[in-house]
Amino acid sequence: MLIRFNVKNFLSFSEREDGKSEEFSMIGGKTRGKKEHIYEDGKIKLLKFAAVYGANAAGKSNLVKAIDFMRRTVISGLPEGHTDKYCKAEEDNRIKESYFELEILLDNKYYAYGFEVILNQSKFTSEWLIEITADNKEKVLFSRDLINGFYEFGREVNVKGLIDKLDVYAEDIQEDTSVLLLSVLNQNKKTLYQQFEQAAIFQNIYMWIKRDLDINYPDRPISDYSYMAETENVEEICRMIAAFGTGITDFKMVEVPVEKILGHLPKGIQDDLIADFEKRIVEMKSKVEAKGLGIIMRSNRDFFILNIDKEENIICRTIKFSHGKKNILFDLSEESDGTVRVLDLLEVLLSGEGKTYVIDELDRCLHPSLTYKFVDTFLALASQKNIQLIVTTHESRLLDFDLLRRDEIWFVNKRKSGESDIYSLEEYNTRFDQKIDKAYLEGRYGGVPVFNAVFPIREV
Repeated sequence: MLIRFNVKNFLSFSEREDGKSEEFSMIGGKTRGKKEHIYEDGKIKLLKFAAVYGANAAGKSNLVKAIDFMRRTVISGLPEGHTDKYCKAEEDNRIKESYFELEILLDNKYYAYGFEVILNQSKFTSEWLIEITADNKEKVLFSRDLINGFYEFGREVNVKGLIDKLDVYAEDIQEDTSVLLLSVLNQNKKTLYQQFEQAAIFQNIYMWIKRDLDINYPDRPISDYSYMAETENVEEICRMIAAFGTGITDFKMVEVPVEKILGHLPKGIQDDLIADFEKRIVEMKSKVEAKGLGIIMRSNRDFFILNIDKEENIICRTIKFSHGKKNILFDLSEESDGTVRVLDLLEVLLSGEGKTYVIDELDRCLHPSLTYKFVDTFLALASQKNIQLIVTTHESRLLDFDLLRRDEIWFVNKRKSGESDIYSLEEYNTRFDQKIDKAYLEGRYGGVPVFNAVFPIREV
């Protein structure tokens, strides 16, 4: 689970007046009510939900992009276009380090992983992985100082045989400022984790960032609909879909010609895609034995699953929906944008333990009442399992103490200089009977647009 995220010198986030990074925290505040919204292990209290508010261009999406940037950098290296992502509010930020750090709860322990990078130079300057103990002490698992060419591993992994391998990996990149050690330790290192259980933490942190930190943007599908393709509990999913007012009463998987997804492509490209697909399926079958093994293809308005049967024929299936009459089926492309959005969001509700979802513009294509109902449903389900949802939104109906705790409400506001500040409602000394939605719309907490006159007013 996510504990904290810190960022500095990235997009609209510069640094605070004290020089520290901007911080977004899922640590529970002083609010006493709605304890079911909290994960608590006796040492820490973590929120399972947070809503981030702010005017257009205030920096809400930049917070999502900052988390995503860190994730993508760990998994695939510095993303394309990174050299221009430093905060441009100050000219000298171009040569300053950008700071990214995640604190997470994993396997009942607390860890901080982060790095600093001069984006304009594509140059990492430091990296660290630290275990934070319950008494707030730090155990260094590894740290790198690339400016001085120094690295160290902590006692937790200073095991005979293991430390020798770790030293080799670290020395290989000791002067390489273009890569992260955590990434290197998760590239073709299968035998490392088979031989030394103490090394598992490096893999576990990496896999949490890759698999359990799920970032979503408004212009991209949230779900690949695997929950529909694999589940046996069709009735339960139909009940949930119907509860959100979509009108859908049933769905089923139906076969469609392969040409339906490839027919618009030139014959040569079709042949290449099919050959590549067959090769991938054979490779997958050689590694695992799985019922219904296949490849899922998802776009904004289409969904297909490709499988190979016993005779090595390609089988293509898609989902179709019923609206009352079961003999009349509708394609995904025939459903409304709002319905598609609901179908995407269902994955969050059906997710297992441990995932942290971040969704930019939750309320896109959704009626305000539906957005409220979705959050209400999530909070009810989250009370029974450890899962987190962080959203950006404009929907003021969520600013309701009957639904949310004060510490679950965050604001992003842009200064006149163009820099963004992140802060929680708990930082305000607001009475508990305050109408938060009204005060927010009136601009009391920042995070709302301030308009100038669009047209000059003429005197008659």
